Amino acid sequence: MRTKTKVISATAAALVIAGAAATVSIATSNDDVSLQGDELERATEAALAHTGEGEVVESEAGDDGDAAAYEVDIKLDDGSVVEVQLDERFEVTGSAADDDSSESGTDDGA
Repeated sequence: MRTKTKVISATAAALVIAGAAATVSIATSNDDVSLQGDELERATEAALAHTGEGEVVESEAGDDGDAAAYEVDIKLDDGSVVEVQLDERFEVTGSAADDDSSESGTDDGA
């Protein structure tokens, strides 16, 4: 019986380690790159001009899977969050309620 208990314990430990490794792998695979410097300033200016109000809560460079070169999340005065997409010239290409936020937002019609 002791051998069976050791095998079960070793198997359980291996599963816990494998699960933890998978969690770390998933958590660190986020490819989002926050904007900084001139890119952040230009993206912020363009996004706020588009929304007319609010505060930047997140900004990032788009990746190969995104149509936008830059994305800026703006928290509006009513608490909703709008994601503004910008091209490489910092011109607005679209915007929508941010589905990643826990706040309920509305589409701003763009």
